[in-house]
Amino acid sequence: MSLKAILFNFNGVIINDDFVHQQLVDDILLAENLSPSGVEYQQFYLGKSDRIGLKNLFSIRGRILDDQYLDSLLKKKAIAYQQVMDKMDKLPIIDKVVEFILHTQTLHLPLGIVTDASGEEVQYILEKANLRQYFTVIIDGNEMGTCKPSPHGYLQAIENLNQLNPQLFLQPSDCLAIENTPIGISAAKNAGIQVVGVANTYPFHMLQRQSNWCIDHLLELDLNWVEKIQMS
Repeated sequence: MSLKAILFNFNGVIINDDFVHQQLVDDILLAENLSPSGVEYQQFYLGKSDRIGLKNLFSIRGRILDDQYLDSLLKKKAIAYQQVMDKMDKLPIIDKVVEFILHTQTLHLPLGIVTDASGEEVQYILEKANLRQYFTVIIDGNEMGTCKPSPHGYLQAIENLNQLNPQLFLQPSDCLAIENTPIGISAAKNAGIQVVGVANTYPFHMLQRQSNWCIDHLLELDLNWVEKIQMS
């Protein structure tokens, strides 16, 4: 099989915004008279959708959120996220990711995003960073149905790419996923996709044990070499 498409996670692969999300989550907890915890954020929120993450953090504090109240908290967080980003002189786009995306265009590879993040945040950042035009499909947290490590988002991205280009005949083995968390790596592997782990969020040695390849930044990734490995 040849390399026909690359599918990216969003937070921690394209944009380094985890510090923003953690601060906004801390603000929500404090407003609800609950104490934030960095350890609990890492354990129960990181790598999950906002909806699942907030449910987790409230649940371990003995608070059960009904859907209506949870929706109001998610809306408040989404508004605050854009306000924080609007105040930044420069978006915290991951180092060398733009150069890598531009490089993929010379190889004529369709790109997609598979993320638990909200669609509003993804579209907002991609438009603001002038990156939206490079991604053929985006499967976000609103469309996933189930969160990673479920393979659903990756399989949906492949189906959408095939619908847009029936001559592609894209299979999971033709794709490469780029992930930064163990949950994301598991989701891609559960879909039958080989995975590159980028050590932006977790230590290199942790991702190296779980991914097919592990790198410190995307320009270390030789796509021609990956394709040779896939074809062998």
